[in-house]
Amino acid sequence: MKFIKTPLEGAYTIELDKIGDDRGFFSRFFCARDFEEAGLAHNVLQINNSLSREQGTLRGMHYQLSPKAETKIVRCIRGALWDVILDLRPQSATFGNWFGAELTAENRTTMYVPKGFGHGFITLVPDTEAFYLTDEFYSPEHERGVRWNDPKFAIDWPAEPVIISDKDRDRQDFDPTYHLGEG
Repeated sequence: MKFIKTPLEGAYTIELDKIGDDRGFFSRFFCARDFEEAGLAHNVLQINNSLSREQGTLRGMHYQLSPKAETKIVRCIRGALWDVILDLRPQSATFGNWFGAELTAENRTTMYVPKGFGHGFITLVPDTEAFYLTDEFYSPEHERGVRWNDPKFAIDWPAEPVIISDKDRDRQDFDPTYHLGEG
C-alpha cells in the first residue's frame, strides 16, 4: 500500500500495490501491519457498506464526537463517488479545511479519514457502492454532522445533489458548542 498525504494534517489517500498476471491482480485492501508502520489507526471494529441508487446522491458530512470519534477507511467498490473530508479538530493547523478525491471501482483509491474529521460523498454515477472500515462502533448520541453546503467551509462539490436525506439537508450552520461538543 502507498499512503499519500493529503493537504489536511493526518489524512491520506491510499493506493493499492497490485501484484498482477494474466489472471488479473491481487492486492491487500487492509493490513494492520502496514497501517501501524505508517503510524495510522488500524483497530477495525465495524465495517459498513452503502449503496446509492441515483447519481447525485449526497451522504454527509458525518462524524462522531469523542470518546466515540471514528477513524474511517473508505473505498468505492462499485461506480464512482466524490469523497470529501473536513478537518474539525480545533487544535489542527488545517481546521476548517476540506479535501476531496474521486474514488471509483476502477481506480481503487481509498480515503483514510482520521478521528475528528467530517466525511461525506456525492455519487457520480448510478448504483454506486461504498465500503468502509471504522475503529469505533456507531453511537447515535455522539453522532454529529455538518451541512454539506455550510458557507463556513465552502466545500466545492462537483455537482448539486439530486438526493439528500432530510437529516443531512436540515443540519444547522456550524456552531462549535454543538458540532464540537464544547461548552
